Amino acid sequence: MANLAAILDAAGSSLDRVIKTTIFLQDMADFAAVNAIYGAAFSVTPPARSTVQVAGLPLGALVEIEAIALAGQ
Repeated sequence: MANLAAILDAAGSSLDRVIKTTIFLQDMADFAAVNAIYGAAFSVTPPARSTVQVAGLPLGALVEIEAIALAGQ
């Protein structure tokens, strides 16, 4: 989530401007842990979200998050 926040910041946006995320998990058994971290990052008004299990992610990653956010003001 820190990496996502940094990318959004570099683009002139922020986590509070995210309107939709897609979480890709290599193993759905990790959902509870990811959900707890996600919930802490989006505690006030969480964006729309979908979560899917995938067969593999680049570089052996266990989780990848895609976000759509509004541009900064």
